[in-house]
Amino acid sequence: MSDSWVPNSASGQDPGGRRRAWAELLAGRVKREKYNPERAQKLKESAVRLLRSHQDLNALLLEVEGPLCKKLSLSKVIDCDSSEAYANHSSSFIGSALQDQASRLGVPVGILSAGMVASSVGQICTAPAETSHPVLLTVEQRKKLSSLLEFAQYLLAHSMFSRLSFCQELWKIQSSLLLEAVWHLHVQGIVSLQELLESHPDMHAVGSWLFRNLCCLCEQMEASCQHADVARAMLSDFVQMFVLRGFQKNSDLRRTVEPEKMPQVTVDVLQRMLIFALDALAAGVQEESSTHKIVRCWFGVFSGHTLGSVISTDPLKRFFSHTLTQILTHSPVLKASDAVQMQREWSFARTHPLLTSLYRRLFVMLSAEELVGHLQEVLETQEVHWQRVLSFVSALVVCFPEAQQLLEDWVARLMAQAFESCQLDSMVTAFLVVRQAALEGPSAFLSYADWFKASFGSTRGYHGCSKKALVFLFTFLSELVPFESPRYLQVHILHPPLVPGKYRSLLTDYISLAKTRLADLKVSIENMGLYEDLSSAGDITEPHSQALQDVEKAIMVFEHTGNIPVTVMEASIFRRPYYVSHFLPALLTPRVLPKVPDSRVAFIESLKRADKIPPSLYSTYCQACSAAEEKPEDAALGVRAEPNSAEEPLGQLTAALGELRASMTDPSQRDVISAQVAVISERLRAVLGHNEDDSSVEISKIQLSINTPRLEPREHMAVDLLLTSFCQNLMAASSVAPPERQGPWAALFVRTMCGRVLPAVLTRLCQLLRHQGPSLSAPHVLGLAALAVHLGESRSALPEVDVGPPAPGAGLPVPALFDSLLTCRTRDSLFFCLK
Repeated sequence: MSDSWVPNSASGQDPGGRRRAWAELLAGRVKREKYNPERAQKLKESAVRLLRSHQDLNALLLEVEGPLCKKLSLSKVIDCDSSEAYANHSSSFIGSALQDQASRLGVPVGILSAGMVASSVGQICTAPAETSHPVLLTVEQRKKLSSLLEFAQYLLAHSMFSRLSFCQELWKIQSSLLLEAVWHLHVQGIVSLQELLESHPDMHAVGSWLFRNLCCLCEQMEASCQHADVARAMLSDFVQMFVLRGFQKNSDLRRTVEPEKMPQVTVDVLQRMLIFALDALAAGVQEESSTHKIVRCWFGVFSGHTLGSVISTDPLKRFFSHTLTQILTHSPVLKASDAVQMQREWSFARTHPLLTSLYRRLFVMLSAEELVGHLQEVLETQEVHWQRVLSFVSALVVCFPEAQQLLEDWVARLMAQAFESCQLDSMVTAFLVVRQAALEGPSAFLSYADWFKASFGSTRGYHGCSKKALVFLFTFLSELVPFESPRYLQVHILHPPLVPGKYRSLLTDYISLAKTRLADLKVSIENMGLYEDLSSAGDITEPHSQALQDVEKAIMVFEHTGNIPVTVMEASIFRRPYYVSHFLPALLTPRVLPKVPDSRVAFIESLKRADKIPPSLYSTYCQACSAAEEKPEDAALGVRAEPNSAEEPLGQLTAALGELRASMTDPSQRDVISAQVAVISERLRAVLGHNEDDSSVEISKIQLSINTPRLEPREHMAVDLLLTSFCQNLMAASSVAPPERQGPWAALFVRTMCGRVLPAVLTRLCQLLRHQGPSLSAPHVLGLAALAVHLGESRSALPEVDVGPPAPGAGLPVPALFDSLLTCRTRDSLFFCLK
């Protein structure tokens, strides 16, 4: 028969009874697809991936018998200690054996060699290590790995090595893979960090692995390990790669995987490390604990030493901005009401040193304008962690002189927005920012009392536009009352907003509420002192103790201005119960009067002439002083003893000045100088009994007696410390750098002395230059000359000085004061003036 027939079946017979051939049956049931090269290629790639994911090279090698397979080993290359020629010979021999073995197995030689090299890396990493959680190789491990990588380079050079297969094999031994081994693969050009990370199938898992290893690396670096240089280079390379790949806008990965994976894993790792550090600080990390070492090391990566080789500044700026956002927004557990109560504890000097060091490193890359703009954007768009936000504000005003004006402008915009549409969030932000900045003292920001008076104490205030604005203001202040410190309530009561007569009830209702709150706190408004420290963590002291402090400060202001302080005059009218019951008794303490009237006597006489002392009280005081002259022991309890409470603050000031000098001579510590000056300012304030709110007492002119300049003992010691430190700092700085390259330390130091301590500084300079000049040593003369130059540069911001007779009575600017002090009367004085 010429045709092929099938057996009878229902499916094989057509209606005509003719039986169909096999070809007809198949043609009817199967529709052949046309050949598609693209589909064939995809199918081939899928098959290769399937084989790759399930193949076991070790099992394949065991199945092959023969002498050649038994000789196929990398131990000679790994352990080779002989010459380079022998090593090259071994590499070529094993390479040839690999090619032969691959042909026997029927697999590409690149896949076979990648598996063997990965297995050898795993064997090296699992050798005994020095630590329980190692990330670094031992000397022996590093030596073996170096030999292995030389062989891998030979394979790469001869196209006998598959990078992709090698990466996949490495991740199979991830649990034993050491971070330094991965770094060496990158440095030696076997496989880059980027390519290795991209090949991992689980981005979250590889992020966790990197995070754990980076923590261990940081801990071992801070433990002063013998391989510190290698560890430092590793951390620098990893961080640079993370920053470049995670924060580069136009990234061209050119890989077979999705381009989003690499930025995803790098940003994830950087964020994990930062969150770990922030959580540790929030939990109160112990000094020199393992966690403390990790945090300190990681914050160090933000320095120029680690990121200096990143050429482009755009990724760095994006990285620093992203880091700042994470700092301000991570774990926003505190509410604005918590911030109102607790922000006194968040000043620059009380913030954890590790966090302030991180702020300063961020400030290197970002300008003050960028930082304030970024802070504004974050506060407008996200929930924030108020403690870190406000400590950041403190760092801003301490480290950036221009930040004061930027913050004032921003707060003014916030206040305008708040009163324009009754935005409570803007109002809260403005008050918190102003109070926080004011905590850093008048040299960094204006006092809260001054800001409150300027904002609401006149008809041009924010609240003066309508009744709606007035209601909004007093509603806001009333809602703050349960959380307010007594010291802020004092400002609101003693310097109330200016309110039109027809709306006076709004003010009286708030004053009543504030006084009720003070009564609940067992604080009487009548017993509050005249000079309150808003930055103090404690509450208001006892009235008697506070009155003694008020008297000392009032005498100090009177001594330097020649006028009764405005605060005392206001208290004699508006706070008469405290003035009569506490202030005057503290001032009129009986004592043996000096033969030459001192500033206390002059102050009392000025108050008497102004009718601010009741005649009966003054008469009693005079009688008690006369009795004290006859029987001094009767007035022993009334004699004002010199305060010894300044001994401890004086020691702290001395230590802070010493730390500043040490930082100036260490090039690696230049970035901490502004922070150290802020600490000096706070400790100087503690020594002199000044406080954050002292700047509300304006000094329009400084009263100075050239012939008989006098200082209180506490002022004398503090100013001498400052002047001596300035001279020593100048000599120390000049020993390491010329004047034009010494940085801003001198300007910052002089700015600290231009605050409330300026009258005492000028008085001491008068004593030194006019009365002791020729006896001063050369370093002292040089230091005082430099100080005069810096004071001259700040002349526009300094008050005039009334030197009194024999000099003209008109006020002199500070530079002209030095001209009047440097008199050329004798040969020695002429020589001193020339110097």
